[in-house]
Amino acid sequence: MTAPAAEDTGAAVTALVNGTPAAGISSLDRGLHFGDGVFETIACLQGRPRFLSLHLERLAHGCRALGFAPPAGEMLRAEIERLASRQERSIVKLIVTRGPALVRGYAVSGHEQATRVTIRYPWPVEDPILQQHGVSVRVAAMPLGENPALAGLKHCNRLEQILARGEPSAAATTEALLLSRSGKLISGIMTNVFLVDGPPQSPRLRTPVIDLCGVAGVMRRVVLREAARAGIAATECYLWPADLACATEIFLTNARVGIWPVGRLEERTLTPGPVTRRLQSLLQPLLEEPVDG
Repeated sequence: MTAPAAEDTGAAVTALVNGTPAAGISSLDRGLHFGDGVFETIACLQGRPRFLSLHLERLAHGCRALGFAPPAGEMLRAEIERLASRQERSIVKLIVTRGPALVRGYAVSGHEQATRVTIRYPWPVEDPILQQHGVSVRVAAMPLGENPALAGLKHCNRLEQILARGEPSAAATTEALLLSRSGKLISGIMTNVFLVDGPPQSPRLRTPVIDLCGVAGVMRRVVLREAARAGIAATECYLWPADLACATEIFLTNARVGIWPVGRLEERTLTPGPVTRRLQSLLQPLLEEPVDG
């Protein structure tokens, strides 16, 4: 795999491998062989990455959880900011693997050197109708396997999400919700999920706890933080498909879109409600004027 050739300027470079444009990746890289790595997808606006410190913190945690040292945070920050600079809108994907294998097979020598790949993608303007009226969502047939050791990590094995995205009903909806093997509600394919239920005078905001499987998203973390600051009680707990049926509001989050209200869940129509709208309004300044942490 070779990154596209580019001039060595912030505006022109579209990919860096270990900080170098047009560099190659070893055919022995453990990310290629085993998915042995982690990644982050970072929305960048006006040349500035959103919530970069939170992304780098999660990436470092993921590397350590997999048993290898993360690259220096300041180096990663500089490479991401280099690709984002002078771009009005872009998506920067950062992949960090354990690096080229030094022994054959699954075992590691402990002397591998991490590989980092930083790629800039164009980011078209989001459809404002989805933010206002909501997205159409289904429940995927593909379950997520439960493995607490990997829960929360944005590791490079996304085969379950790929299979869920490829289901026959996928084309008719914007996103799909994923259940775990034991039937718990976990997340969307590329989003985290929040439910609002209870009486209007004291609504309850809940999101699945990420302790068995799934990715603990950066925007999920920001929503929980901003809800707490605004006095909106939020709970991380086990949720089930029956909880979807009881929810008066459902919304999805990720680093690119912020908050997507759910306007339709399979055959059921929902209306974005006051909790969703309040959180959207709280997040909007952070999204339009990108903050670091």
